[in-house]
Amino acid sequence: MIEIIPAILPKSATDIEVQLSHIQDLGGTVQVDMVDGVFVKNISWPYNAPGSFEVFANGDEGIPFWQEFEFQFDVMAEHPEQHVEQYVRAGASGIVIHARAEGALASLNLLQQYRGTELVPVEVGLALMAGASPELLEGCAGLYDFVQVMGIGRVGVQGQPFDERCLELIQKLRELYPELVIQVDGGIDMETIKKVAHAGANRVIVGHAILNADDPNEAIHDLREAAR
Repeated sequence: MIEIIPAILPKSATDIEVQLSHIQDLGGTVQVDMVDGVFVKNISWPYNAPGSFEVFANGDEGIPFWQEFEFQFDVMAEHPEQHVEQYVRAGASGIVIHARAEGALASLNLLQQYRGTELVPVEVGLALMAGASPELLEGCAGLYDFVQVMGIGRVGVQGQPFDERCLELIQKLRELYPELVIQVDGGIDMETIKKVAHAGANRVIVGHAILNADDPNEAIHDLREAAR
């Protein structure tokens, strides 16, 4: 059964609390998009408020709803290595690094000390654009736990149209790596979830289709049934 993870793109720490309040009964994992305004033009928290993450990284305060959710941080930044340790200290259960970021390899290497340890069980993901080649993974062998395929052409903005090119990439990855966890982020709705599941995806990241639903639980149920 395909795993469905809700996603939020917060403007502030307060916005995290507001958005998660709508789905707090779901529990499980939630993905938080963190966009630096350099890797892509959009910018989100905490990059739009430098220093605002320190309270969580230092353990002075827990991320809103930290008792209800596990947090996977999708770090859309040109130099994620400058901040990923803060995200780990704040309690991240997963960190996604984008392969085309300048600091991607440095970040993956830095995260190895935290990856899958007993005290800090961080899962590391490597994100590829929809039109990317699987060959990009060769230089990062052994440094990641899963691959995130972007289902949209313009990352860092929710509500973008589905990019059909991702289906071919998912199929190629599944053929090359039969046991690989393939996570698809972006453009997922009742129709596209069928396509990515058929192509070989194990997980999907869903923003609008869950957060904007009148009943998020029902939305997840319907998405899961569609994927089946």
